[in-house]
Amino acid sequence: MSQLKLFGSAHGGARLAGRKAAPKRTKVKKPLKTLAIILAVILLLEGLYFYCCYGKGAFITKWRTIYINTAMDTMTHQWLATAFLPKNVIDEVRAEYGNIKGATIGKESTWGSVAPVDDPVPAETDPAPIEIDPEIKVEEPEPTEEELRAMREQEAKERFFTLFWEIDPASMQAYLDEHPEVLANGWDNIYINQCGWDEDGTSIRTTITSTYQPEGEQVLAIDAANGVLIVRLQGDDHRGVLAIGKDPSLLTVEMASTLGRYGQSCGQIAEEHNGILSMNASGFIDPDGGGNGGTLAGYCMSNGIAYGTHIPAWAYKRAEIRTDNLLYILDALSPVGETCRDAVEFTPAMIIDGKKMIDYEWTGNNPRTCIGQSDKFEILMLCIEGVTRGVKGASTNECSDYLLQHGCMQAMNLDGGASTMLWFDGKYAIASSNASLRASGGRPLPNAFVYHAKPAPAENDPE
Repeated sequence: MSQLKLFGSAHGGARLAGRKAAPKRTKVKKPLKTLAIILAVILLLEGLYFYCCYGKGAFITKWRTIYINTAMDTMTHQWLATAFLPKNVIDEVRAEYGNIKGATIGKESTWGSVAPVDDPVPAETDPAPIEIDPEIKVEEPEPTEEELRAMREQEAKERFFTLFWEIDPASMQAYLDEHPEVLANGWDNIYINQCGWDEDGTSIRTTITSTYQPEGEQVLAIDAANGVLIVRLQGDDHRGVLAIGKDPSLLTVEMASTLGRYGQSCGQIAEEHNGILSMNASGFIDPDGGGNGGTLAGYCMSNGIAYGTHIPAWAYKRAEIRTDNLLYILDALSPVGETCRDAVEFTPAMIIDGKKMIDYEWTGNNPRTCIGQSDKFEILMLCIEGVTRGVKGASTNECSDYLLQHGCMQAMNLDGGASTMLWFDGKYAIASSNASLRASGGRPLPNAFVYHAKPAPAENDPE
């Protein structure tokens, strides 16, 4: 048998066989190099920290201010600012914000010259009479029952779109084609409620568009009998709902029946007062974030009865609903109007006589609650959710912009944060941002804005 040749030549094989394996090189530790890297990282982080605290560029100034105001506007998360940022930096930002709010002191609603709001839907003007030659006799055939029914339906449809002027007719008709049962009781009694926390809403849209809602706002609920419309608002990093009550005479402030001991959710308060729609109103004493909603903060009035004492703090305002069913924004320490029937106090004023008061984007992104009234005298109840489902809340400036799209004349910011809630007929469209409070039925409150179900017409009275 021939030998197996393992190498190119015997000489080469002998040379390789005799070569020793090279020893492994031991890696020499360089403690000075490691220390230098650590020090460089520390210096970089320190430089970044000082830049974040004291940098003067427009970008860093904007986001530092947003961060500080967002933290300091909360009751329980102020430490996110105070634990990491110098006091003088926080004080400077808060002083600037205070000056902006202070500019609203002395600015109060006048409404100009408007007629008292007795009927939220203006009556149509009678057309001028047509003169007919008495010599000419015009005989018109009596309409059939089917024709009368069609005429009544058309009139009801026109009333519906006059009342709900925001709704896009084409999308409404498309929805009715898919859900004909909605028209079972006629246009005057259309009822849709898809506003629940976990519901997707409807395919109906409004004609009010934005960058993030180019097809119009999404309609979540319609209650034609009570004049309620609820729409979805969508922004860059926030979302919320706007509830529109067409009859301002139906809105009041209602107190928790347990006031003085503990609060109730806005849904509970509404259900006890024949309410169809409600949201949080006054603030309450909340030591260390553990308040139970039983102790009112500031002054309020409910159905002509006053509660609490006025808030003397800087730039606090009062929202009054008077017997003319108009909403007025005043300084908290101004005398209460003689015809005031319902009121709450908070800050800041957002819109007075159609003019935006806080044109300032650095007010912080938080859950928001706002009350307003439009140039059509509609009640505007705005809630922005936050710290849930990946959204961050909105600034008061953004809230003002939403309200102005609906013709808002007067508006005031209310207690937000975990208190922000909006309830409609058994469902929370906006629930508390605090998960434990949300799971237990909502945050307890001392009172709530309640929009009542319209009283049934008296027997033999025309509607």
